[in-house]
Amino acid sequence: MNPGEPEPEQRVTIDTLRAYRAAGRKIVVLTAYDAPFASLAEQAGADILMVGDSLGMAILGYPTTVPVTLDQMLHHAAAVCRVRRRAMVIGDMPFGSYNSSERDAIISATRFIKEAGVDAVKVEGGAEVAPTIKALVRAGIAVMGHVGVLPQLVAQQSSAAVQGATRQAALKLIRDCRAVEEAGVFCYQFESVPRLLAREIVKRSSVPVLGIGAGEFCDGQILITHDVVGLFQRPAPRFVKRYADLSTPAVEALKAFSDDVRQGRFPEPRHSFVIGEEIIGELFQSEEARGAGSGGQPVR
Repeated sequence: MNPGEPEPEQRVTIDTLRAYRAAGRKIVVLTAYDAPFASLAEQAGADILMVGDSLGMAILGYPTTVPVTLDQMLHHAAAVCRVRRRAMVIGDMPFGSYNSSERDAIISATRFIKEAGVDAVKVEGGAEVAPTIKALVRAGIAVMGHVGVLPQLVAQQSSAAVQGATRQAALKLIRDCRAVEEAGVFCYQFESVPRLLAREIVKRSSVPVLGIGAGEFCDGQILITHDVVGLFQRPAPRFVKRYADLSTPAVEALKAFSDDVRQGRFPEPRHSFVIGEEIIGELFQSEEARGAGSGGQPVR
């Protein structure tokens, strides 16, 4: 560190998350897909920046998360990691990057760590992905789990809105949570499950449980930043609380710019750079003289 530079902030680690859980301090998780939003989320106090494959819808215009590629995820995760100071950064393993074999999963996750600089990766699924999680942990890679509604597999789930609402589904969810814990996750995301079921699972969990649509009993909460600030011009899921509507003033500002351009109000002289009139005169007089001497056309 160079003299005069501020002391680096202490990074959030797995031990930090465990300490927060033990102390009853809620963990704040926000998505970040680029450097500006990563900086804003950190300034707002986020403990974890989640580079989610939700960027497929939030940034890339896909209808689901499924088309997102590993290279796209690495590109965005690297941008987030370049500017983070304190928050833990977790990269979401996209569909197809870990499903075919444990070897492929390790290769994909290692690229996240080495090329993008994330602290950990997230894997969707319960008991069916537990062997993959074990393999990643054995390879020295920190893994966050994801149970409940699985956006990558939503077409295969009985309901995209909630998981665990029946006795049979709840038993499966309990087994999935147990399986990913035993596989070695340091925490897991709990998406769209009944709050009372979440309460009982969280009580019995050995790791922090971070909820999104899973009620207030979780150890922390996750939301998509673009939902929080109202940058999506679409109905928000039930579990979202929108704290601002930035889309309206953003559109108004861009429309004002468009109007100013069309009406000749922008740019004004103060938005331009200056060169002396006498220099302009000298430059173009000499150019015109050269053009006349060579038979060429004068500069206009």
